[in-house]
Amino acid sequence: MKILGIDPGTATTGYGIINSDRNKLTLIEYGCIKTAKTDKPEARLLEIFQDLTKLIKKHKPGRVVIEKLFFLSNVTTAMAVSQSRGVALLAAAINQVPIVELTPLQVKNSLTNYGKADKKQVQHMVKTLLDLNSVPKPDDAADALALAICGANY
Repeated sequence: MKILGIDPGTATTGYGIINSDRNKLTLIEYGCIKTAKTDKPEARLLEIFQDLTKLIKKHKPGRVVIEKLFFLSNVTTAMAVSQSRGVALLAAAINQVPIVELTPLQVKNSLTNYGKADKKQVQHMVKTLLDLNSVPKPDDAADALALAICGANY
């Protein structure tokens, strides 16, 4: 089954697509959707929605895993991330792809067995589990791949 992981954000939305077949994980594609700060919020959200929809139509994932917002100290950032999360949820729902939502704590626990693992530990596990030569860059794409890997267990 193909799994699409999404790390939502307005400026940068990370995505990662893997295939899970009998406990073997294979990388398909990863990257980021970047929007211009100079664009209006609605234009940025539309761009994220359209790009995610293209990815879903191209790869036809059997599951979409989206990072769940659990806490942000900056209300403005929380609102922007919530909006991009909503767009990601909508893209999956319109394309009738089942959705799994996971918190960063759940991802860290699943990949490292330690809920307070740092980014480097999580990225190392992504590299190891997908049998990659190096850690995927940028961080948003690596986070999306971590979500996809965790989604393989659902």
